[in-house]
Amino acid sequence: MTTDPIRLLAIRDTPLSVDEVFAAVGDASAGGTALFVGTVRDHDGHADGAAVTALAYSAHPGAEAELRRVAEAVAKDFPVIALAAVHRVGELAIGDLAVVVAVSCAHRGEAFEATRRLIDDLKHQVPIWKHQTFADGTTEWVGAC
Repeated sequence: MTTDPIRLLAIRDTPLSVDEVFAAVGDASAGGTALFVGTVRDHDGHADGAAVTALAYSAHPGAEAELRRVAEAVAKDFPVIALAAVHRVGELAIGDLAVVVAVSCAHRGEAFEATRRLIDDLKHQVPIWKHQTFADGTTEWVGAC
């Protein structure tokens, strides 16, 4: 019997829980678990680092299906025991959790590599968009989270 290593995938409009994601990838056979938490920062990560006062994420209706495709590719390419990824949508405040991903593997190196690939591919391939409002009143849409 094969157990699906994808334990939790979601795009939610409610606050995220690091504990929930960590628990989802827990497994007695895992020697390493890597966790990444993305938070809303108070400045733009590009160019001039303009002050951010508000932020909202929006997702395409097919975003969860694409998130599953990304997760399946990671589970196929790495010796994943368990994998979880959740992303928040809606209005978020500075400091809120925007995304939490975790992967457990037999060894720490594999867990680190798989987690890095999971968050990078989620960011570049899952259709989630960020709308930032800056201190000067201007706004910007960012193509993918």
